[in-house]
Amino acid sequence: MASATSTRLLAPLQLPLKDGVHLVDPPVVLAPMAGITNAAFRMLCREQGAGLFVSEMVTARALLERIPETLRMIEPGAGEWPRSVQLYSVDPHHMGEAVKMIGRENLADHIDMNFGCPVPKVTRKGGGAALPFKRNLFREIVKAAVENAKPYGIPVTVKMRIGIDTDHHTYLEAAKSAADLGVAWVALHARTAQQMYEGKADWSAIKNLVEHLKPTGVPVLGNGDIWSGADGVEMVRQTGCAGVVVGRGCLGRPWLFADLVDAFNGGDKRVLPTLHEVREVMFRHGELIVDYFESEDRGCRDLRKHMAWYLKGFSVHSELRRQFGMVGSLTELCSLLDQLDDQPYPVEIGDKPRGRTSSGRPPTLPDGWLNDPDEMITLDVEDMFSGG
Repeated sequence: MASATSTRLLAPLQLPLKDGVHLVDPPVVLAPMAGITNAAFRMLCREQGAGLFVSEMVTARALLERIPETLRMIEPGAGEWPRSVQLYSVDPHHMGEAVKMIGRENLADHIDMNFGCPVPKVTRKGGGAALPFKRNLFREIVKAAVENAKPYGIPVTVKMRIGIDTDHHTYLEAAKSAADLGVAWVALHARTAQQMYEGKADWSAIKNLVEHLKPTGVPVLGNGDIWSGADGVEMVRQTGCAGVVVGRGCLGRPWLFADLVDAFNGGDKRVLPTLHEVREVMFRHGELIVDYFESEDRGCRDLRKHMAWYLKGFSVHSELRRQFGMVGSLTELCSLLDQLDDQPYPVEIGDKPRGRTSSGRPPTLPDGWLNDPDEMITLDVEDMFSGG
């Protein structure tokens, strides 16, 4: 059984690029996360192992308007390939034009579309996880992306949630529609928008989707509650998905990708860095983020939110923790890191959920949104601000 499982898990994802097929091996994808998955963090994760690393979400409107911060978000890191961008829109025309711009100006090699964001500022305008409920609008947006990407040889994928709430599951129909339109794969975060990030992900939904899309030949990627390499292997074993998407599990733990590489290659040795090894990663992150923003002040301010994640579970004095959360320069960061006493990785706490833990709440939707799923609605154009 172990041998058969490890052989199946080794199968790489196929990403059909214009110059041939790129194999995502092992089949592990970094999920787009607002304010997190900039080029610096993607580089940090890439240095831990193979996979595909997706940018923060950018809106089609902001891209078309050439908002400088949006253009920065899709800039690849040194040697980053394939260049992967997550694009969001509630309007088929803007989606199509943004995809054309990406292709015409050679801005990316892969486009992922966001239909899974559960935050109220997105769903209240009919976007994110709310949008697949309007099946005709969903279909037109996906169609616009796929058809406009085709001349440039850019594969398009979609990421979605189970649905809006327990009474409005959309994933099976929406995924089949996307598959029929020609997406390269479908990724499913196995929670509803109502759940936000609470509770446990329902991996059985991923299994259902795998079976549902089997006749189309379109692979399914699973997302939700992958905190270790063993979790990734177990998700594949339970669901039959073709790969995994990792989000919150790598916050303060970019070595999770090394753990996943080992697990998907049949290994059983955990990647568990000591605190002194973690501090090397923390300083590397600092260097990368300062270089990315071309500003030590801005880079260190961005780095602050990562400090508690890196130190989660380790025994660190409260005053030292506070100082890490206020770090203002690489010299100061180095001084603080030198004060950390080495200790083994705290598996019991370190492997537990981190990042967003928002409790479930009734999703915020436009008035009358749930009245008619067949309504071909025209929505207000999405915000100009990228990043989710």
